[in-house]
Amino acid sequence: MFLTKANQYRRFFFMFNLPAIILLLLFQAGGFSVQGSTEKDLPIGVNEKPGKVINLNYHFVNEQGDTVLLADLVDRPTILSFVYYTCPGICSPLLSGLQKALDKINMAPGREFQIITISINSDETAILAAKKKHNYYQRFNREFPDSAWFWMTGDSADIKGVTDEVGFTFQRTGDDFSHPAVIIALSPKGKIARYLYGIDFNPFDVKMALIEAAEGRVGPTIAKVIQFCFSYDPKGRTYVFNILKVSASFVLLFAMAFLISLIVKSGKSKPLKGN
Repeated sequence: MFLTKANQYRRFFFMFNLPAIILLLLFQAGGFSVQGSTEKDLPIGVNEKPGKVINLNYHFVNEQGDTVLLADLVDRPTILSFVYYTCPGICSPLLSGLQKALDKINMAPGREFQIITISINSDETAILAAKKKHNYYQRFNREFPDSAWFWMTGDSADIKGVTDEVGFTFQRTGDDFSHPAVIIALSPKGKIARYLYGIDFNPFDVKMALIEAAEGRVGPTIAKVIQFCFSYDPKGRTYVFNILKVSASFVLLFAMAFLISLIVKSGKSKPLKGN
C-alpha cells in the first residue's frame, strides 16, 4: 500500500525533526537545560525572572544611616547590584566596571536613571557603605549627583527577600560569600527588564537596558548561554569555561548534521511513489 503525498510529507517532517528531538533528550539526560537552571539546582547564580514585577517592600539602611523602603526609591529606571563591601574577589571589579560604564552613558543620573547597590552581608554597616560610595564617586569624570547612587545595608531577612525576588542566589562561608557577577535593570514599577553579566559592562548595553526599563520592555539576555558554557567557581569567585560540555555539544551537533545529510541523500535516491 503506497503512502499518499500528505503522509509522505509527514514522514519526512518527522525524520528531519527527529535529530533535534534526540539532541534535546541528550541535553536533558546530560544535565543540560534549554530553560535555564532552577533555584533547586542553582545554589549560586541567577535564576532569571525577566518581566516579573518584583516585591520591593523591603527595608534597608542607606549610606547616611537612614532606613528606607525600596518601593519608595524605585520610581525611575534603576540598576540593581548585589555585592558586599569587604569582598576580596569580584565585587570591586564589578563596581569599577559599572562606574566606568555610568561615566560614559549620555543619560542624566538621578533624573533618567539611578543605581541601588545592596550588600548581601548583613554584618556590614552604613559607615562602610559610605566609605565605598566615596571611593567610587571620586572616580567619576562628570557630575554625578549624590542621590543617583544608593549604597545599602540591611538584615538577612530583607536581603534574602529581595535577592529571591530577582533570582540572585548566593552562599555564605564564614566571612566570605560566593555569588554571581550581575547587574539588573528595573523599570519604575519594579519590572525586571534585563540582566547584564560580568564585571566589564559595555556603556551601550547599560544604556539600552535603562531605555528598555524606562519603557517597561524586557530585553534579551545571554544568561542561558553563560549558564551552559560556564560554571561558577566558588573558590576562585569567577566563571570557568566548561570545555568538555561545549565540546560534547559540538560533537552532538555534528552527529545531528551528519544524520540529516544521510536522510536527505536517502530521500533523493528513492523517488516518491504516488497512488
